[in-house]
Amino acid sequence: MATKSPTLKVTNCVRDLRTEAALTQEELAEKVGVTRVTINCLERGVYSPSIELALALARYFRKPVEDIFTLEAASHEKNSR
Repeated sequence: MATKSPTLKVTNCVRDLRTEAALTQEELAEKVGVTRVTINCLERGVYSPSIELALALARYFRKPVEDIFTLEAASHEKNSR
């Protein structure tokens, strides 16, 4: 019987970093070259960033990528039959 690998989810602290820096979503988006909608989706966990965006955010905030983004196992509960 094969076992399933856990589903992975990327979480982040972009909203916290942005608010600590007193930036709007629009201002941060301009600084890293994306749209405000991208920043909004990233903060809400709807969107996982590209490597380029993750690195751009890490560079902007002067933090290692691992301090901004975390890879976690997503919990999925399924009904047993």
